[in-house]
Amino acid sequence: MESGTVETKVGANGSSGAAEAETLEVLNPATGETIATLPVDSPAAVAETVARVRAAQPDWEAMGIEGRYHWLGKLRDWILDNQDRILDTMQRETGKVRADASNEPTYLADTINFYGTQAAKFIGEESVRPHSPLLAAKKLRVQYRPQPVVGIISPWNFPLILSLGDAIPALMAGAAVVIKPSEFTPLGIAEVAAAWKQEIGGPDVFDVVQGIGETGGALVDNVDYVQFTGSDRTGRKVMARAAETLTPVSLELGGKDPMIVLRDADIDRAANAAAWGGMFNSGQVCISVERIYVEEPVYDDFVAKLTAEVGRIRQGADDARNPMDVGAMTSPNQTAIVEGQVDDALAHGARALTGGKRVPGPGDYFEPTVLVDVDHSMKVMRDETFGPVVGVMKVRDSEEALRLANDTRYGLSGSVFGERANAERVARRVECGAVNVNDVLVNYFASDVPMGGWKESGIGYRHGAQGIRKFCRTESLVITRFGGRREPTWYPYTRGRRGLIARMTKLINGRDWRRRLGLRH
Repeated sequence: MESGTVETKVGANGSSGAAEAETLEVLNPATGETIATLPVDSPAAVAETVARVRAAQPDWEAMGIEGRYHWLGKLRDWILDNQDRILDTMQRETGKVRADASNEPTYLADTINFYGTQAAKFIGEESVRPHSPLLAAKKLRVQYRPQPVVGIISPWNFPLILSLGDAIPALMAGAAVVIKPSEFTPLGIAEVAAAWKQEIGGPDVFDVVQGIGETGGALVDNVDYVQFTGSDRTGRKVMARAAETLTPVSLELGGKDPMIVLRDADIDRAANAAAWGGMFNSGQVCISVERIYVEEPVYDDFVAKLTAEVGRIRQGADDARNPMDVGAMTSPNQTAIVEGQVDDALAHGARALTGGKRVPGPGDYFEPTVLVDVDHSMKVMRDETFGPVVGVMKVRDSEEALRLANDTRYGLSGSVFGERANAERVARRVECGAVNVNDVLVNYFASDVPMGGWKESGIGYRHGAQGIRKFCRTESLVITRFGGRREPTWYPYTRGRRGLIARMTKLINGRDWRRRLGLRH
């Protein structure tokens, strides 16, 4: 999800419907205090930054995979050596609790190691065996060449995972990278970029630009590939803008992720998973559990245990002596969306078994909330909530659960809880890019397999081979190893050559001996 401090509507021609701010004021969502003011990069400054890293990209590509892993390994070590510094900045600008924030450095270090050790397999030159004897004299090779400059427009909910986490495979592929972070959380990734330049001394192929809509539009105009993570509304605008220059895009646009609880599930595990999967990072997770469908025989037990678990959650600004479970909402705009969905549900007959409203006082908090008596006529069961709220529905059986789980315009992730074989059978019919069986959210940390959305949840994939190949251009090499002065298909055309080609075509492609030998039927 991403929205602007200054509402900026980017048109197809790049014009904006409101004046762009000259500075960004960064707030601490946990306290409401201003923590920084940053200058906005103009379109001209964005173009200059892209041009500068573009000039350095050929040398970066020429280093090869091992050379690039050397530098990214230095970045990994810096991240590990500076975790407290990174987490302090992240907590100030996001309002996360320390436990939630600590996932980001861990993920980034693992991602560098994953692509550093797997890149040769994923994007190394491939040898292909010719399928036809007619190509026997040819050597076939496939190589993966990087997009020169990748632009990343990242959201505020995971300011490092969803920016640097995409930059790592792009850099490993040999691309240069420019990131435009959310205006709500610009400090952490700027700190990493500064460290890359000044402390690590890395090649000039990685930088950050700051701003709102105009800055993002200028980035789209100047790069060769766009990676966007945010709302489907903004994603459509990014895709339309990129279409003007035929710039390829990868879009991760959020979800309305279902969880199915079957009658043979471990109800304690399912309830604990739903509480964490729905409330982690204040529910500001694209793969957060938002809709829960529970088979009737275990519904009451599940709801009671889920409500008790959510009711025990500690919420607030934490420190080492007073740790919390759930922190603040990062964007005031998002808090208003969450409040509106909950109020709409309550007005139409839903009940809040716990939570259901904003927390008074300093900071921007919404109570961890469990809603029951919900249905698909309510916004909270149709639209992405992106807050600490889950809605629970009773269903007759797994067929009804699947019908409701798939009744959505989104398709990013989901979960099924039950006896393993039964849960796996149901999971294979959920219409989304990734499904967890007897777990939640864990698919994002399984870098070995792709993670991406169906339907309106996006285009393209993170992780696995797809997560690095998308930043590459595929180039085929067809190399003639031997041959005479002319090929049989070249000029001049003669009756003898045409006859030879016709006989060879039948011999090689025919699937019965009559055709292969040119006999009449």
